[in-house]
Amino acid sequence: MRAGDLLRQLDQRLLPPLSRAVARLGDTSTRSGVLSWAAVLSAAAVLGTAVWAVDDAPVSDTTVGEVTRVGVADGDSVPGYLSSAAADLAALGPTAPAAVDGTYALVTLDAYLPPQRLATVLGDVSVSTVFGRVPLPGRQTEIVRMPALRVPDDVVAQMERVAARKDDEAADYRARAGAVRGDGVAERELRERYVVGADVASAEAQAYRAGCACVYAAVVRAAPEALRRVATRPDVRAVDPAPEVYRLDRTVFTPPLPEQSDVVRPPVDTGPSPTPRASDTSTSSTPRPPVPMGESSEPAPLVTIASPEPTPAQSTEPAPSALTTSPDATDAGLLATSPP
Repeated sequence: MRAGDLLRQLDQRLLPPLSRAVARLGDTSTRSGVLSWAAVLSAAAVLGTAVWAVDDAPVSDTTVGEVTRVGVADGDSVPGYLSSAAADLAALGPTAPAAVDGTYALVTLDAYLPPQRLATVLGDVSVSTVFGRVPLPGRQTEIVRMPALRVPDDVVAQMERVAARKDDEAADYRARAGAVRGDGVAERELRERYVVGADVASAEAQAYRAGCACVYAAVVRAAPEALRRVATRPDVRAVDPAPEVYRLDRTVFTPPLPEQSDVVRPPVDTGPSPTPRASDTSTSSTPRPPVPMGESSEPAPLVTIASPEPTPAQSTEPAPSALTTSPDATDAGLLATSPP
């Protein structure tokens, strides 16, 4: 009940009896005393209600807006990160803040693994998320964060969803390539980049649909001893414990890629087209497919691609400087680094 409602109820219950009592009193001095006591009682009621309203106010969440980051950032030393993670894991004790319910940790793998291999590596710990990327030679490909509580079943299902989205993405790029008019240098470069984007997206779709060896990291939760057992298994590069993490929705995980061995840096996207380039005569641009609920995916950093609408003014647009196959990424905070 709000304070205003309570004050109104007090007025409705206290004032009528007081008015009747005053009306029955004929003596002026007595009436003045009764009114004085009524004023004191009313003031006390208002003060008590105000104190109650303040005490009853909900306590705000002081952690809103705070983000915890676990992993690497651009420019970090990968050997330094691996050494730091190993030291933190060795020092993790049973009295860690989150040890009672299990400690969250970022597990980084030595190589890209297919979903079926994850059961051997992570089978006895609780998994919440896996990170995947199609390792096309010389190409920046999208880093995909996939919720996965059951390994490998949930990973396979998420890969199917990503494959369907990549098919839509490839169709979108082809439509945009077909909508570019003109034969100038800028128009040819822009059309070429859209075609390459379609080829890369198609290759990603094919790989995910086949259950590719694309998973390179996972977020898990387990007791310290279980995390240390995971760290000793083949294919595990590092286990980075994060006892400070209590909520995954306020945590950003950025694991290093298997091919990053010295310093985390943006990649050079110079690879050949992964598939034969298909011509497309479409003259309209299809809508971009939305990222499905529960799935979050991000491109490698420092990479953009222009997304002009298919209008006559398109012929004068300069070609973008780089390519990524992630036009639907929505969470810049989760950007993970790509291979050198």
